[in-house]
Amino acid sequence: MDAHALTLFVDIVEAGNLSLAARNMKMSRANISYHLTQLERSVGMQLMRRTTRRVELTDIGQRLYHHGCVIRNEVLAAKESVAVFGKGLHGAVRLSLPTGFGHMVMSSWLIEFKRLYPDIDLDLLFDNRVDDLLRDEVDIAVRVMSEPPQQMVAIELAQVRYVTCASIDYARGHAMPERLEELGNVPLITSAVAGRNLRVSAYQEGEERRELTLHPTLASENFQFLREAILASLGVGLVPDYVVRQDVAEGRMVTALSDWRLSVFGTRMFLLRMPGAYQTVATRTLIDFVVQKARSWAT
Repeated sequence: MDAHALTLFVDIVEAGNLSLAARNMKMSRANISYHLTQLERSVGMQLMRRTTRRVELTDIGQRLYHHGCVIRNEVLAAKESVAVFGKGLHGAVRLSLPTGFGHMVMSSWLIEFKRLYPDIDLDLLFDNRVDDLLRDEVDIAVRVMSEPPQQMVAIELAQVRYVTCASIDYARGHAMPERLEELGNVPLITSAVAGRNLRVSAYQEGEERRELTLHPTLASENFQFLREAILASLGVGLVPDYVVRQDVAEGRMVTALSDWRLSVFGTRMFLLRMPGAYQTVATRTLIDFVVQKARSWAT
């Protein structure tokens, strides 16, 4: 068994199927399949079960994958050490950010990071999907959710609190919800999936968790737009507190139902990465920077 075959096996596993692995490595699918077959023959056991869409590792395949990750990452680390010897910190990082928190909070952090490390190239994606980060080949991702995906390494960054809010003008002319059930009777402005009802979890100290099904009258994943719509007195907002924190502090908005803890898509923010992927110095530097900034922001 040679190291090249083992690292090729790691690439196949992380691609998820032979066709995507072939495209990623600029090889033919037949060539990829040949190398995998030769590796299995040298081991004397099947390493993965192929389907038309994905590959599934056998027990021995799982063990070899972990060994292959170590070898692949050591080789990459050696190459990086040679490349950066005598030079300043440089490299490239692809980071996926949630649309709201990314635009409204993290943008200033990343501008600061770029000023500190001008030779690190940042490729930023603003997206809320969590189903397939591999498809976008990102190095790290920040997401708001209830629990992180089991197949990823997760660092919890902060808690996200949702607030019920409205502009001063709206509150003067309309009754604000005083009970949880009244959220269903107001024109609701929030992030949601278009055309679907919104399920909201609600918690109150000493009370059991409650579930509400709401129908937003204005929904968008653009949180800056949601803020502007709330300020325009188009209804009652249900948004993360960072979206309207300054407006509330400066008296442009008021809040309601403050004794309830509300969750739309989750109240925990995580930094996610794939467990076997090699982390360059640039990636590790950005992770440390984001973790420090998030924890300072949360306190």
